[in-house]
Amino acid sequence: MLPLTIAFPVFDPIAISIGPFAIRWYALAYIGGIVLGWIYARALIRSTKLWGGPAPITLVQMDDFILWVTIGIILGGRTGYVLFYNLDFFIQHPAEIFELWKGGMSFHGGFMGCVVAVMLFCWKRDIPVLSLGDITCAVGPIGLFLGRLANFINSELWGRAADPSLPWAMVFPNGGPLPRHPSQLYEAGLEGIALFVILALMIRVGALKRPGLILGSFITLYALARITGEFFREPDPQLGFLWGGLTMGMLLSVPMVVAGIAIIATALRRKPVQHDPPSAARTTQGTP
Repeated sequence: MLPLTIAFPVFDPIAISIGPFAIRWYALAYIGGIVLGWIYARALIRSTKLWGGPAPITLVQMDDFILWVTIGIILGGRTGYVLFYNLDFFIQHPAEIFELWKGGMSFHGGFMGCVVAVMLFCWKRDIPVLSLGDITCAVGPIGLFLGRLANFINSELWGRAADPSLPWAMVFPNGGPLPRHPSQLYEAGLEGIALFVILALMIRVGALKRPGLILGSFITLYALARITGEFFREPDPQLGFLWGGLTMGMLLSVPMVVAGIAIIATALRRKPVQHDPPSAARTTQGTP
C-alpha cells in the first residue's frame, strides 16, 4: 500500500443475518431513509407557523402517501438504472431486471418515480401537487445521505484515482491498487448533509409558503451537487466517459438544473400563500 493512504475499513455488506434470511446495509438505508423522512415530514405538517396556517396536507394523507412514494422510488430507481446505465446487459438478461438484491438503482429514475407518485396521489386525493412535492423534497436528503453511506460500506461507486499525498485517499478492496477519492462520502456530505441543512433553513424562513420553492431548490442544488461529485467519482465501467469527458450522472443532472431554476423563478413570482385547513372530505380519507 502506498504511504499516506487509508486502508478501507472492510464492512460486512450484510447487516443482519437470521438463518437463510439476510438484510443488507443497502436495504436498511432505504428503510431508514423512508422512516426518518416520514417522521420529519409529519413534523413539518404539524407546524402551522411554517405554512402560514394549517398545512394543505393532513397527517393521515402523509401516512398513506408513504406506500405510494416507496413504490415510486423502487420502480423508478430500477427502471432508470436499466435504461440509463446498463440497457444492453438487461436486454440480454431480462430476468435480472427483477433481481433487486443484486443492486442497481438510479437516483434520477427514482426521482422521476417520486414525481409520478406525487402527481397520482395528489390527483387521487385532490391536494396541492407543489406542496406535497415540497415536503417530499425536504426529506429527500435523509435518504440520499444514508444511501451514499451504504455505497461506502459496500465498497461500490468509489472515486477516481487520487494523488497519493491526499491524506484521506483510500485503497478500496475492489478498486485496484491505486488510492482513490472516497467519493461516496463526498456525495453524502453534499447531497445529504449540505442539501438538508440548506432546505431546512429555507423552510424556517418561510419557503413552504411559496409552493414549489423547496421542490425547485432541491432539484437545482441536488443536480449541482451531483455534477460536482461526478468529478471525483469513477464512471460506471460499462459506460465510462461520454461526450467531452462527461459522465451519465452529469448529463442527467443538467436538465434538472434548468427545470429547477424555472420552478424556483415561478414560485418566487407568486405571493406567499396562507393555507386554508384541509377539507373534511380530504381529512377523513384513508388508504383506498
